[in-house]
Amino acid sequence: MLRTHTCGELRIDDAEKEVTLTGWVQKQRDKGGIVYVDLRDRYGITQLIFEEGVTDPDLIEKAKSVGREFVLRASGQVVERYSKNDKIPTGDIEIRVSSLDVLNASKTPPFTIEEETDGGEDLRLQYRYLDIRREVVREKLELRHLMMQKVREYLTGDKFIEVETPYLIKSTPEGARDFVVPSRMNEGEFYALPQSPQTFKQLLMVAGLDRYYQIVKCFRDEDLRADRQPEFTQIDCEMAFVEREDVLNTFEGMTKFLYKEIKGLELGDFHRMSYHEAIEKYGSDKPDLRFGLEFVELNDLVQGKGFVVFDSSELVVGINVEGCADYSRKQLDELTDFVKKPQIGAKGLVYVKCNEDGTFKSSVDKFFDQEALQSWAAKANAKPGDLILILAGEKDQTRKALNELRLEMGERLGLRDKSKVAPLWVLDFPLLEWDEDTQRYHAMHHPFTSPNPEDIDKLDSDPGNVRANAYDLVINGVEAGGGSIRIHDRGLQSKMFEVLGFTKEEAEEQFGFLLGAFEYGAPPHGGIAFGFDRMCAMMAGEESIRDFIAFPKNNSGRDMMIDSPSRISVEQLAELGIDLNQKTKS
Repeated sequence: MLRTHTCGELRIDDAEKEVTLTGWVQKQRDKGGIVYVDLRDRYGITQLIFEEGVTDPDLIEKAKSVGREFVLRASGQVVERYSKNDKIPTGDIEIRVSSLDVLNASKTPPFTIEEETDGGEDLRLQYRYLDIRREVVREKLELRHLMMQKVREYLTGDKFIEVETPYLIKSTPEGARDFVVPSRMNEGEFYALPQSPQTFKQLLMVAGLDRYYQIVKCFRDEDLRADRQPEFTQIDCEMAFVEREDVLNTFEGMTKFLYKEIKGLELGDFHRMSYHEAIEKYGSDKPDLRFGLEFVELNDLVQGKGFVVFDSSELVVGINVEGCADYSRKQLDELTDFVKKPQIGAKGLVYVKCNEDGTFKSSVDKFFDQEALQSWAAKANAKPGDLILILAGEKDQTRKALNELRLEMGERLGLRDKSKVAPLWVLDFPLLEWDEDTQRYHAMHHPFTSPNPEDIDKLDSDPGNVRANAYDLVINGVEAGGGSIRIHDRGLQSKMFEVLGFTKEEAEEQFGFLLGAFEYGAPPHGGIAFGFDRMCAMMAGEESIRDFIAFPKNNSGRDMMIDSPSRISVEQLAELGIDLNQKTKS
């Protein structure tokens, strides 16, 4: 090794030791008779000192010549610092240098390699190898590494076997858009990159492996945002001979284990809620339970009173915000503007202030008297000093809008505390959802999800009301993972394809391998997949997954560092049998 120690491990007990360090120059400070160099590596920072009268003059001149991010090898004696720095672990010591080698020079970096950098996001993505040198980014990658170790520790200890599945698979029409890969050896045919290893893990259950997991890369060609990337990582798991309760207990246990090992937090039993209850109470299938603000439906109290906005609405629903009756007109106007944003979609906001003297002041006083407002407050459990915020309109849209307002109020009131962890299992999702554009049902999760056993008879008569034997794990309002008990019977799987609008020929062409496998003793099985990048971000209390990925893409799906995607040569296209100038008929 070129070094005897790292830049983060020396302490006052190491004084007088002769050591060799390697690393990058964080800062160089020329103080006339003394030159200081802060040397940084992955483990920390150690100060080097070059003093007139003590250090060889040539070494001092060499130290003066180094710039930021030069790569150095420095040997010398550990000495106690005269002016200590209690902000870094090595702040009690410094190295009096006796030998200095410049292993490589560096251009001036395009942004400062410090926790608070001056580099914009695209610039830092372009020079990602420099951005990773910043402690704040490196720590996130170290957290990711620790998460991987602990996931493997837990699952291996519970008799799961890690199996790798293929990356070049068959494209299917369900779910998000596939990334496709042309096959040179099979001209005109394409592989797809997997959106998940779903069918393969089911086949592993048929194969008798019993408990499978994989920390696996997946790919989806979809619009991006802070918590999405075109390629992402899943903790993908499947279990045979299980029912829903077995899966929930296993992975509730894994989640508790991760929080204890990584955050030192002991989580209690996870709350459970049906999809229907989550939508009615919070307007979302992934509610943030760190705070209350449950929805209160008011149709029975407010309609038929001559206020056309309420009378013409499918749903009138509100939340009671404790202690906010003193909101100013400006603050209420801000909330009204918020709900009217195009992405929220409400037409307006009605408020009721519950005054401390027991009276009420609302934005609809012209239509409703004090007695009516008192009945609203009673239903909302509002007390003097509280503020009731009400939206009205079409049922689904109004619930979605009020969910956004609820989250906004939670943010404004400091209720979305990053130090709190509120896990929730959401159960009994609809199996199917109707698509107006295609005029057919689509699987809400995927077509291999088993119906709730009590609802199988409804597949013919009332498919829209069939519940799925599915579950999502939600933590602090973010979907951490989701899964289901799978269909393991060929007849039921064929029926599911039929309900989804597949012909027998289409089902056989796309999924014949799975249907065939079900005829060879497929066991009951179920599983779950966690968004690994997202769980890393959640552990760190962050919203964006980008810094937890070594080399992420930007919001346009571009790798700014290697400038990808990029065009390929005409010769490569010809070899693949692709002519971009040819207009194909659909």
